Amino acid sequence: MVAQIPMAPGQFYAKRFAIYSALGEPRIKLDKWRLSIIGLVENELNLSFEELQRLPQVELTRDFHCVTQWSIKDVVWEGVRFREFASLAKVRPEAKWVMFHCADGYTTPVPLVDAIVEDSLIAIRMNGQPIPAEQGFPARPFIPHLYAWKSAKWLTRIEFIENYEDGYWEARGYHERGNVSNEERFKGRKRE
Repeated sequence: MVAQIPMAPGQFYAKRFAIYSALGEPRIKLDKWRLSIIGLVENELNLSFEELQRLPQVELTRDFHCVTQWSIKDVVWEGVRFREFASLAKVRPEAKWVMFHCADGYTTPVPLVDAIVEDSLIAIRMNGQPIPAEQGFPARPFIPHLYAWKSAKWLTRIEFIENYEDGYWEARGYHERGNVSNEERFKGRKRE
């Protein structure tokens, strides 16, 4: 049986993904791409795609929820649990937030407590295939209980930080956290 969060009020199931790229789709050269883990850590990391593939991989099936109210049911994600990166990097106790940085210049913050849940991944495969370029190849975070703008495409850097900072959409009024069940779409919404 597949564990699912309940469908949030106002969401509907779509038949296919709407593709967004707020800053344009970058061209990634896999032999040059690296995933850096920096910030409030004891052990900074700089992983190639091959090194990322050698880390313990998991597969999970979860719905994908866009803040614009559409969802895709039962997407199969494969990748490395986010907590594996936190463990390898030895995150310092003062870290409270994670800032995801992407190849196109996009950023988004996520509370560390949300990033390290059991089913949070740095995904490299989607529905049995490498993540398509328009979906963020070679890697993107996927945190099922947060809206998809927090699952940033074309991930290049994971930065552990102490204090909240706006990312691309947060600077334009999107919610700091983005929890699907609480409908945290925009700033000013009462947290539950």
